[in-house]
Amino acid sequence: MPGLPFRSRRGRAAGAVPDEETRAHVAGAASAAAAEVEPVPAVVADRTAAAFFDVDNTMMMGASLFWFARGLASRKYLTSRDLKRFVWQQAKFRIAGSESAGDMLTIRESALAFVTGREVAEIVQAGEEIYDELMADRIWSGTRNLAQQHLDAGQRVWLVTATPVELARIIAHRLGLTGALGTVSEVVDGCYTGRLVGELMHGEAKAEAVRALAEREGLDLSRCTAYSDSANDLPMLTLTGTAVAVNPDTELRAVARSRGWTIRDFRTGRKAARIGVPTVAAAALTGGVVGGAVALRRRNAWPF
Repeated sequence: MPGLPFRSRRGRAAGAVPDEETRAHVAGAASAAAAEVEPVPAVVADRTAAAFFDVDNTMMMGASLFWFARGLASRKYLTSRDLKRFVWQQAKFRIAGSESAGDMLTIRESALAFVTGREVAEIVQAGEEIYDELMADRIWSGTRNLAQQHLDAGQRVWLVTATPVELARIIAHRLGLTGALGTVSEVVDGCYTGRLVGELMHGEAKAEAVRALAEREGLDLSRCTAYSDSANDLPMLTLTGTAVAVNPDTELRAVARSRGWTIRDFRTGRKAARIGVPTVAAAALTGGVVGGAVALRRRNAWPF
């Protein structure tokens, strides 16, 4: 694939596996390239400032992919056994407190397998329906209001998430946001190949995506704001001039307090306890319950 520093495992010589930093860079660049850009808001535009919102537990209750996977399972795209296996794999890694490159590779490849050969349009249509059925009512009104404040100030607002970019774009469009940065999968002739471009949109890859988008759109990152619930997003949170911890996990709450960041918590105690259950499924499914969009315009270009 022209412009990418490496191909899939099947297309590489032994020993040519890219390192984590390279994969994050490629994933970030791919996500920024796939990001839609809506017209400038009707209010007086602030062209150099923007806001970046994580999705799971920040913009919506629980993990978007948990609900998406439930919707796909009801449509017979995957079995309940598949879903349980993904949940168990991720739960194991969460409890252990770390995810090795080998672990993530196993999850990614097993999750990507079932969408291989499926049409992007088919998955996107299912995503539209599933959002309305299972996700719309789980958007945090408090976080949605924070995003609207940026829009009202003439700033653009992007979601930045490990969720596949197609699903991330659906959520962004439904909320009236500018667009989304998400995990990008390779697409040839309108169908998923079963390979990611770079890596999951996670950790450092999110920062790479924001950095690449900022360069493309002329944003001043010192004037931008990032929102997240998780310490995994510290690379993105520390990249922008302002960071806000929304419904933060224990580690992020401690970091936010030590650095004087604003903390916003829209959960009740009961909701906070429930949220962790669907989140367990998130990273396991992220690698390919659906892929992100990298359809190749005339075989080798971006579709967006």
